[in-house]
Amino acid sequence: MKISTTRRNFVKSSSTLSAGAILASPHILKAVSNDKIIKVGLVGIGGRGSGAAAQAMNADPNVALTSIGDLYEDRIKLRSRILKARGRDKYQVTEETTFVGFDAYKKVIDSGIDVVILTSPPAFRPDQLEYAVKKGVHCFFEKPVAVDAPGVRKVIELAKQAKEKNLNFMSGFCWRHHYPKQEVFTRILNGDLGKVNAMYSTYNGGEVWKKKREEGWGDMEAQTRNWNAHLWLSGDSIVEQAVHCIDMMQWAMGETMPMHAEGTGGRQVYDDMDKYGNIYDHFAICYQWENGTKGYHFSRQQNGTAGSYELELFGEKGFCSAKNRHLIDAGENSWRFRGENNDMYQTEHDTLFSSIRSGKTFNDGERSAHSTMVAILGRMVAYTGQRISYSDALNSKESLVPSQLDWEKKLPVPQPPTPGVTRFV
Repeated sequence: MKISTTRRNFVKSSSTLSAGAILASPHILKAVSNDKIIKVGLVGIGGRGSGAAAQAMNADPNVALTSIGDLYEDRIKLRSRILKARGRDKYQVTEETTFVGFDAYKKVIDSGIDVVILTSPPAFRPDQLEYAVKKGVHCFFEKPVAVDAPGVRKVIELAKQAKEKNLNFMSGFCWRHHYPKQEVFTRILNGDLGKVNAMYSTYNGGEVWKKKREEGWGDMEAQTRNWNAHLWLSGDSIVEQAVHCIDMMQWAMGETMPMHAEGTGGRQVYDDMDKYGNIYDHFAICYQWENGTKGYHFSRQQNGTAGSYELELFGEKGFCSAKNRHLIDAGENSWRFRGENNDMYQTEHDTLFSSIRSGKTFNDGERSAHSTMVAILGRMVAYTGQRISYSDALNSKESLVPSQLDWEKKLPVPQPPTPGVTRFV
């Protein structure tokens, strides 16, 4: 399995292609006429799913949302009213095309749709993608692509299958569609900073939503309704949330994989397992690339603490703020983005539906899978306290997702990992 491209070849190609173009592997299939309605199904109608569905309906004049699936009927009732108001005549979901339960994704995909939006908890992503590709449906799927290495490996293979079938296969790494970042990373890859010696990425913020267990909920319901607090469902915050920063480090490195990582993490404020599950509330990771570049990543979910969401790069020629200020400080060659800004969430769907219409497919599945794996590597080294190579991490046999998804299943929450005690599998 090839897990990297050379930085030299990537930089060479990026000098002749726009940053947006190098994200996807273009394949040609039959174009879809402008008057044909593209039918969209939504699986996972949470906040991000609702937003993605609304953006899909805005992306093309002839798009209709025709099917919705979720684990819970009450969530569909709550958010579908909002979507119906936003989509108006493009909202064409009926009772017959509304599905609930663990197999809802299959019913959505089988309902006659052309595109599926997959925004369920990350644990379910690989199996849902597998079914969509098998059925020949275009995919938009949120990040991360999986919660463990077996899931990542499956998505890498599915991305290849999607290419063979000329299916669009777009991840939700939204910063890749942000005009200022496309420009700043093109300049980085073209050598405006020279060799990047070090990177400093942060995703430091407060506690995100958590739900304490309610009376009458079984183990499965308690955990899926509070999914971001549970390792098997979310992959932990470094994988589910801070992966955006790690993806930008990968972007800056031309998609080459780090050789290894080491780091730490733990729970300082997450003290109630019914509410906070078994995830960590902070991480500190050091990634090492073969060319000597080091990437330092820090993230936390702790209320009352200083916030920071940034990627800073330190190169031979100067300094770059790639996330917030979009500038390069390199003496006479200093630069700052002054161009048009955009709604990156809308742009990614504009790109997806334009690709479907034109017959030129967009596929960033392998890249998004490797970015997810780099985040999982960070989690692994924090949990174990060991130095782990990217290759070993990618080939890990640790599978987090239960083999059987059952509402009556007893599913006790494991104790949080302990560095020096928890073992790499």
